[in-house]
Amino acid sequence: MLWGGNQVAIKVGLEGLPPLAMAVARFAIGWSVVAIAALITRERVALDPGEWRPLAGLCAIFIVQIATLNIGTLHTSASRSIVLISAYPFFTAAFAHLLIPGDLLTRRQVAGMVLSFFGIGFMFAESFAWTATEYLFGDAIVLLSAALLGLRQVVLKRLVAGAHPYKVLFWQALMSLPVFIIGSWALEGGIEQYTWSWRAAAGVLYQGVVVAGACFIILVSLLSKHSAGKLGVFGFVTPVVGVLLSMWITGDDVTVGLVGGMALVGSGIVVTQTARVPESDGTR
Repeated sequence: MLWGGNQVAIKVGLEGLPPLAMAVARFAIGWSVVAIAALITRERVALDPGEWRPLAGLCAIFIVQIATLNIGTLHTSASRSIVLISAYPFFTAAFAHLLIPGDLLTRRQVAGMVLSFFGIGFMFAESFAWTATEYLFGDAIVLLSAALLGLRQVVLKRLVAGAHPYKVLFWQALMSLPVFIIGSWALEGGIEQYTWSWRAAAGVLYQGVVVAGACFIILVSLLSKHSAGKLGVFGFVTPVVGVLLSMWITGDDVTVGLVGGMALVGSGIVVTQTARVPESDGTR
């Protein structure tokens, strides 16, 4: 349910900050939360020899995935963004089939992927039917972000599976911050471009404290006691909560395509995540 507010928080945060600058604020806060959690639990986050290269590769995917998520959400509605990004298990299963030996698609995974595919297609088809194409660019960019998120889960499983999740998130945020800072400075102008408000500040704080910090810590705690597959089934709640929050906070309209897409993607998540898929590091 808390993850369902992520896209709404992004959309609201974009009222005050451009996409890359908001990523800087989000992950500076999130890094601080995880660093404090690692300190309290005495979890070691120092990198061992040989961990730099795979983490750098993971970080490169992470940077592009977050940038496309923020930019795409800027050009579409929060409700459409949350439904589209929630389809990432579809891509996780597909990339696992291609990149992890022996991790072949099962019939259940294929069924879930088909449901998610029809849900996404339903949303795009509605825009074409109504000639309401102003969301198409943003939708396509968020869908690209979902594909990169799926790829990131597989890379995590294949290259840094032995690293503790605190270590992964700690260095993922720390390595990405300089890139986001330089990118924002070069492409988005200076601080005079920012328009601060309580809404924008609340959106950034939610992304940093709740999503990049608390959600991750809660998931790590749950994964220590329950399987990722069982927990993943509850992912269907994310697009539902996201759409409801979008209606309330950003005033998004409810359309047939949106509701149909949400139902199909949510059903696809349930079907796909009850099959065996690579475990997630918990970050979105």
